[in-house]
Amino acid sequence: MPTLLWFRRDLRLHDLPALLDAAEPDGEVLACYVLDPRLKASSGPRRLQYLYDALRDLNDRLDGRLLVTQGWPEKRIPALVKQIGAAAVHVSGDYSPFGKRRDAAVRQALGEVPLEESGSPYLVSPGRVTKDDGTPYKVFTPFFRAWTGHGWRAPAKTGPASARWIDPAGLTGGVDIPAGPAELELPAGETAARTAWKRFVADGLTDYAEDRNRPDRDASSRMSAHLKFGAIHPRTMAADLGKSQGAQAYLRELAFRDFYADVLHHWPRSAWWNWNATFDAIAVDEDAEARKRFEVWKSGETGFPIVDAGMRQLAATGFMHNRVRMITASFLVKDLHLPWQWGARWFLDQLVDGDMASNQHGWQWAAGCGTDAAPYFRVFNPDTQGKKFDPDEVYVRRWVPEYGSPDYPAPMVDHKAERAEALRRYDGIR
Repeated sequence: MPTLLWFRRDLRLHDLPALLDAAEPDGEVLACYVLDPRLKASSGPRRLQYLYDALRDLNDRLDGRLLVTQGWPEKRIPALVKQIGAAAVHVSGDYSPFGKRRDAAVRQALGEVPLEESGSPYLVSPGRVTKDDGTPYKVFTPFFRAWTGHGWRAPAKTGPASARWIDPAGLTGGVDIPAGPAELELPAGETAARTAWKRFVADGLTDYAEDRNRPDRDASSRMSAHLKFGAIHPRTMAADLGKSQGAQAYLRELAFRDFYADVLHHWPRSAWWNWNATFDAIAVDEDAEARKRFEVWKSGETGFPIVDAGMRQLAATGFMHNRVRMITASFLVKDLHLPWQWGARWFLDQLVDGDMASNQHGWQWAAGCGTDAAPYFRVFNPDTQGKKFDPDEVYVRRWVPEYGSPDYPAPMVDHKAERAEALRRYDGIR
């Protein structure tokens, strides 16, 4: 009997365990993707563009045999199962709060037809690494030790020829892949992901440990969007990482991605609420004047060069260097005293790689209210950070060409005074 392979955050054909299971035992497989209206409503234009471009790449690799349909998954998936008489639906596991709710609804709608999960978007699936007593880790360093000890499987040997694909031409419910609402700085999809990774391993991995905090250098792998959409599996990447300092620094970043996914899995409320509930009581500014300051921050007109450079890079490209993400986040929360959720929502709207687990918990790290967070009294000085990580102002001048001229605005706040105010507010909840 045929099976259905439902793609979600796994838009690839290589290293895809769900494909192995769907193709057994030598059956026909219908490849499909459901354009869920809820995801469209919650995704920024650049993430939608990546999705559509990646779907086109996947369809090309399948020689046009990807069926794209639109609607609620709990209606569209059972309808496709009925059309082809599928024995099962195969997916990669989704551990996000939204994904778990969606899959529960689809599983119920399928009735006796199983929804079978294989693998996940992570090296180690959320919930697998726990303390000896079975409770989840709250601090990254011990999680990293246990995560490393747990290990992961070798990449699954799959590709376009791993299944006998059903031609969807005779089926109903298919729609064209949308053209998309934006332009991307870099190409999307599995073909681009595999090419970019090979290039980084050859040219960028050696100096990664030393250069990864330097936004003035082209040292980032730029793999985050590919990982977000599963155009490449981190297991494929880990297989290329040796024992060099650069390779181990990169592996640690993959571990952080798994850690934040694990945190969200165990504490789904932390997507939009403080993981550390003590911070629910901290005073934040949310009035009309606060909204004006938020708009200045968004537009990159704060008068702090490294902050403005980051915000303009984000607006222009949908990407921001990770070090600069921390600097801009700290500035919003501790210099402007605005809710971290405002910044997190703006990042999700703008970023190509906007990922709920990594984005939200990265923001809470900066705000001091998450697991393993930076101490609240650690307030990044944007001028000091700029001098340390962009010493020749290469990054700043790339994105803020008027810097140093009369056209560049004066600092919108006194950092020293606002740091003191942030600490005063923190003392109020201790």
